[in-house]
Amino acid sequence: MNQRLVLSSALASVLAMGLVSQATAQDKKEKCYGIAKAGQNDCGNLAGTHSCAGQSKVDNDIGEWKYVATGTCKQMGGKSAEEAKAAMKK
Repeated sequence: MNQRLVLSSALASVLAMGLVSQATAQDKKEKCYGIAKAGQNDCGNLAGTHSCAGQSKVDNDIGEWKYVATGTCKQMGGKSAEEAKAAMKK
């Protein structure tokens, strides 16, 4: 029983460290809408038609996004979430 507890604790620690490192990596990135190529989006779109990465159908769809280095989205011709939502309403 004691060995099982030790193994469970070790596994939980390793998993927690993985989550912390992912959060830290994403702190230096931002979502950039309208720059993803077909099949290269990072996750679900604004329209809610899918919720997975790699499911965008066309290049540069305003509702699709990719993570980019913070501060580089505008340089790439992308939009923030608020700007993308406003553009979709037009």
